Amino acid sequence: MDAEQFTHHMSDSDALMWNIEKDPLLRSTIVTVGLLDRSPDWARFQDKIERGSRQIPRLRQRVITPPLRIGPPHWSADEHFDLDYHLRRVRAPEPATIDAVLDIARNMAMTSFDRARPLWEYLLVDGLEDGRSAVIMKVHHSMTDGVGGMKLAMMLLDIERDFVETAPMPMPSDLTVISRADVIRRSVTHRMRRAEGVVVRGLRGAAGATLGMTQHPIESAEHAADVARSVVKMLEPATSPRSPIMRERTLARRLATLEIPLDDLKRAAKAVGSTLNDAFLAGILGGLTRYHRVYGAEIEDLRMTMPINVRSHESPMGGNHFTPARFLVPMTIEDPGERMVALKELVARIREEPSVRLTDALASVLNQLPTSVTTALFGAMLKGADFVASNVPGAPFPVFVAGAELTHLFPFGPLSGSAANITLLSHSGTCCIGINVDAVAVPEMEVLVESLEHGFAEVLAVA
Repeated sequence: MDAEQFTHHMSDSDALMWNIEKDPLLRSTIVTVGLLDRSPDWARFQDKIERGSRQIPRLRQRVITPPLRIGPPHWSADEHFDLDYHLRRVRAPEPATIDAVLDIARNMAMTSFDRARPLWEYLLVDGLEDGRSAVIMKVHHSMTDGVGGMKLAMMLLDIERDFVETAPMPMPSDLTVISRADVIRRSVTHRMRRAEGVVVRGLRGAAGATLGMTQHPIESAEHAADVARSVVKMLEPATSPRSPIMRERTLARRLATLEIPLDDLKRAAKAVGSTLNDAFLAGILGGLTRYHRVYGAEIEDLRMTMPINVRSHESPMGGNHFTPARFLVPMTIEDPGERMVALKELVARIREEPSVRLTDALASVLNQLPTSVTTALFGAMLKGADFVASNVPGAPFPVFVAGAELTHLFPFGPLSGSAANITLLSHSGTCCIGINVDAVAVPEMEVLVESLEHGFAEVLAVA
């Protein structure tokens, strides 16, 4: 793989995500559970991951943070990379069901990474009922986002069950080991280049703004006011959740899964001129409305965090290319078709917010503050969210892991200060939905799952 696909240092957004983990409630750990129809060949599996680690630079790099945060964290080669630490194998405890796998995944999600090593771990769980197995993949969000993560995962999978690797084992990528002196020097150089870029862009912007104000004074002033309002809205603290019952924020986690036929959800969306994402969100809102009613709570709206993908074809595979948009979603629209239409219009407006394109610039400002201040400010933005919802496209065809078919792939995104994260990953014709909750904010996971099933059934009935 071309090493140019991976930057040498974190972007401002990635650095912000890394720095705010001073508050453990804001950890950015992603766990994905893949179910396999049989136990994969362990030697072939080890060989595949070894090859991948030699071709994908980020799998053999650790994070080096400069002193006093004088620059962004850098990615440095791990001189003592140990595949046996990152790729392990266990036998499922009894009863050997998917619930046992989710319990293991839950514990992995609650455990922070060893920051002296590359930020990923794979665990093969053998001995499930009916001869099946599972693979649990844990990565840190600073490595890549959901879309980039799927691209990386595809490089570690096969498209044929009986694929046999005949190419010789590649040499590891030529990666730089960054010393403490190196990271200081690089940080100073980075700051000088950034300052120069800011000046140049500022002069160009000032010239353009002057010309714009001269030729279109009213329109230019209105645009500046719109940008300012959008930025204020994005940074506005929201420390109190809207939900009257999902209010606690702790480190306890529980995981659950749902699966829905992909074509059925697409048909429901198409019936009202909406998208798959609109149908997905409508199902969540219907489910959460029902969940609150079980506990006697009527709600008008909830605050949702939704990552908006800003990745382009030119974007590096590593790093994140999304904006975490926070906004209120209506919880009083009973008709699921009307709910999809309303969400389509709402999300379209959010995507056009000027602040969406300013995420990295705003992160740069926050990163200049002391870590404790940055964590408090950004934490105040996130902890008032009731839930996170995300939709990631996966492989539309069967894929295999060392001779075993990957039948399901359930994603569990980080809570990032919210009570629940509900993520959809479309995999080979199935919407695999991973539900990650704060076990104190949502003490009865079974009630939430049943409520979400009801919400999605309403949406599917539209078709």
